This record gives sequence, structure tokens and C-alpha cells, in this order.
Amino acid sequence: MLTTRIRVWDLPVRICHWSFAILVPAMWWTAENGEMGWHMRLGIVLLALLVFRILWGFAGSSTARFVQFIRGPGKVLSYLVGRTKWPASAIGHNPAGGWSVVAMLSAMLAQVIFGLFAGDPYDGATGPLNEMVGVMTADMLTDWHHTFFYVVLALVALHLLAIAFYAGIKREDLVRPMVTGEREALGGVAGIRKVPAWRGLACAAISLALAWWVWSGAPGV
Repeated sequence: MLTTRIRVWDLPVRICHWSFAILVPAMWWTAENGEMGWHMRLGIVLLALLVFRILWGFAGSSTARFVQFIRGPGKVLSYLVGRTKWPASAIGHNPAGGWSVVAMLSAMLAQVIFGLFAGDPYDGATGPLNEMVGVMTADMLTDWHHTFFYVVLALVALHLLAIAFYAGIKREDLVRPMVTGEREALGGVAGIRKVPAWRGLACAAISLALAWWVWSGAPGV
């Protein structure tokens, strides 16, 4: 059958995706090598990107929206056991992939939040919101920040295994479309439609304002 190239991922989704892929190992490296100043700066950048991606999940193009790829448990299980086939005309995340996105975003957001309150002022490395909690709470969140990274790491490993599975077993390249934004599809399958640029600018402005407010210690709270 005739195929054509269609757009499946918009630019904001791709920027967020590859930024996450860079920031997670970069933050691990800075923490392991005592570069806590850079670690915290990168954490604020990650916070801004996470907030943007969440907002974009409501305001972005069709494949970016949560409503497009979040399915109920029954549909996810049916897809995983092979009772439901992902139609050739469908674009975006499949039922299992959709929930993997939610899991990754949730885990990274939780990790960042723990870090915002973590630290010991006597060591000179504290999150920007550390003073808002007591010493015992800060110690607890510091421990969580250290150990919860393994949850993030496990989800990253699962994500990479899924990419390898689709490439090796299903002969489907998931990486190239996330780079170019396009993939081959059967003739007649429609790609995503562009959304007004002001939506992206509005989401970016809100995300940057929130990140700056948090970095400043959440004044007014």
C-alpha cells in the first residue's frame, strides 16, 4: 500500500523529550561529583520543563495531550496481552506507552520536589525551599531524594527496553520520529495539526515564572 510521511510529534514535545534525556544523567553526574550548584540549577531547569510538558499536555497538539494517550486499565491490559491491536491509522503513544509517559513525568516531578526541600544548611547545599520545612522533614526528603532516583532509573531502563523491543521485534523505529517529528504512515492517515504559537509561549511563560519563583525561595509563602 502507498505510504506518506506525516507529522506525529510537535517541536515542544521533542524538545522536552530530549532535554529530559540530557538532564537526568547530567543531574546524576553533578550530584556524584559534588557539583551541587550546577545540580540545583539543572533541577530548576528540569522543573520548568516538567511544568511546561504538563501544561502542554492540555494545550498542545493532539499527540501531546493526555486525553489522547491515557487509556483505562482494561484497554492497557488488553493491548499488553495482545487482545487489542494498535491500528495502523493511529498515531502517537499506544495505551502502554501513554502510561509510561505519565509514570516518567510523575517520577521526575516527585524527584525534583524532594530535592527542592532537601539538604543540610551546615553542608552548604540546600534546595531553594529547604527553609520552609523543619530539619527532620528536610532529612527525610533528602533520603527520599537519594533513594527515589532508583525509581527514575528503573523507568528509564524500562523505556529503553521498550524502544529496543519495538526496534528488534516489531521492526518499528521509535527514535527517528522523536528526532524529526515525522514517520511513514499509510495513505490517508492524517498527521497532527499545528496549534497557535501563543499557546506554547503562554505555557513557557508560566513555567519559567514558576521556576524563577521557586528558585527565589517562593517569596510570599
